Amino acid sequence: MNYVDGFVCAVPTANREAYLAYARGGATMFKEAGALSVVECWGDDVPEGKLTSFTMAVKRQPDETVVFSWIVWPSKEVRDAAWKKLMDDPRMDPKNNPMPLDGKRMIYGGFATLLSV
Repeated sequence: MNYVDGFVCAVPTANREAYLAYARGGATMFKEAGALSVVECWGDDVPEGKLTSFTMAVKRQPDETVVFSWIVWPSKEVRDAAWKKLMDDPRMDPKNNPMPLDGKRMIYGGFATLLSV
């Protein structure tokens, strides 16, 4: 079964185009490293929660939009090898390619596929 890396972050709404350019560059690198697909979603119906929510998880500010993204890999082994390689890629260095968002508020994780239909 495939393996998925998932991400949720808050992006300044004014940085939408900068984020899209950043995401396109990332997608190119992930695909070169073996990813099957990369999906970036710009929030347009992300409700506030009472106990928890996407907005609360990333401490979204009024001038920010929640982004939900995932990368599909053929396996965890391919993903692990890819990330090792990607961490040495100068295109991933924030000095060369700064993120148009506050990366400290990003949440992410790796997930084994349980069901795919």
